[in-house]
Amino acid sequence: MEEQFAIRQAKFVTSAGTEGNYPEALPCEIAIVGKSNVGKSSLINRLTNNQKLAKTSSQPGKTRLVNFYLLNQSLYLVDLPGYGFAKASKTEQKSWGELLDKYLTSGRVKHLFMLIDIRHAPTQDDLMMFRYLIYYNIPYTLIATKSDKIAKTKRKQEANNRAKELGAPPFAMPFSSETGEGKAELLNRIGQIYNDFTAIQKESSEE
Repeated sequence: MEEQFAIRQAKFVTSAGTEGNYPEALPCEIAIVGKSNVGKSSLINRLTNNQKLAKTSSQPGKTRLVNFYLLNQSLYLVDLPGYGFAKASKTEQKSWGELLDKYLTSGRVKHLFMLIDIRHAPTQDDLMMFRYLIYYNIPYTLIATKSDKIAKTKRKQEANNRAKELGAPPFAMPFSSETGEGKAELLNRIGQIYNDFTAIQKESSEE
């Protein structure tokens, strides 16, 4: 049986703005995107077993920069600004849009975890974000957050329904930052992505 990927070490590295002052690239960089308050920071904290690593807030729109976290000294997990925060000013919304656009077109991101709320149909902003990923051909995994908020027997079906409504193949991974549901599966997904890209780098360096 394949050994489960484990996060042994996790630390915050830096925050980057529209000027694109990103840290030196690594072979594997996974970004997390989703609407404001969908649970990106909580997911990072649950995955890393560190409730203080990513700042969480009950106020949507807390993450306003691109935040880089280094895992096991070998790959980045990147927290992107939440989109669709209605109370933000037009100027702020435009700035966040530019921030997302600059990062996602930088060529750094190897895979993207798109978070959607398991309880609700995708918003217009979710649909727009998904079309953006398809247009730029960014590999992705859909994660249906807040799974503890609905009955256990409905979680898998509801997660898949949200993916279907988004226009994606009908599969999303149920996840709860409260209970840890989906954590093992998500860690294994990170491990697969990391192994794939380190293998590609090894092959290219041997040529």
